[in-house]
Amino acid sequence: MEDIIVVEGTHDEIKIKEVYPEANCVITNGSEISEETLRYIKELSKTHTIIVFTDPDYPGERIRNKVQEIVPECKHAFIKKKDAHSHNNRKIGVEHATADVIRECLENVYDNTKLGTVTITNIDLYELGLNGNSNSAELREKISDMLNIGRPNSKTFLKRLNLIGITKSELEDLLCKIK
Repeated sequence: MEDIIVVEGTHDEIKIKEVYPEANCVITNGSEISEETLRYIKELSKTHTIIVFTDPDYPGERIRNKVQEIVPECKHAFIKKKDAHSHNNRKIGVEHATADVIRECLENVYDNTKLGTVTITNIDLYELGLNGNSNSAELREKISDMLNIGRPNSKTFLKRLNLIGITKSELEDLLCKIK
């Protein structure tokens, strides 16, 4: 694997190397990713594909956004929250996932080639009940799990749907499967 995988900590790297021993990782040391690390990732992006693979929580999203800012062409691997729980269910992170889950996540990365392409709008989300209703968050969560795009808030959900090119009719089909 010649790609560079951006992870939060050393335990994440260890878990990835169990599945891909030759994997190259950059560790951010948490959400307070340093400017030096960001510059290093930017430099690596000149010769390697960058894949952001962070925990499905706020700090993980913060790192993802910071890397996205400096390397707009980076790719994204998402892990479902339910697949990232520790044995005692007190912690969440890539390090707690099984080898099969890690493999699945890294074999199904999303790239940013569609970034800026609008396939669905906020109005579409509202019309479909995915925004502005009492059960909108629950519906977004179920669809996010089906698409393996993490567990984003409404704004990020819209961004990720456009990232993967989901149309309104495809979203309607997913909603039918849920209901």
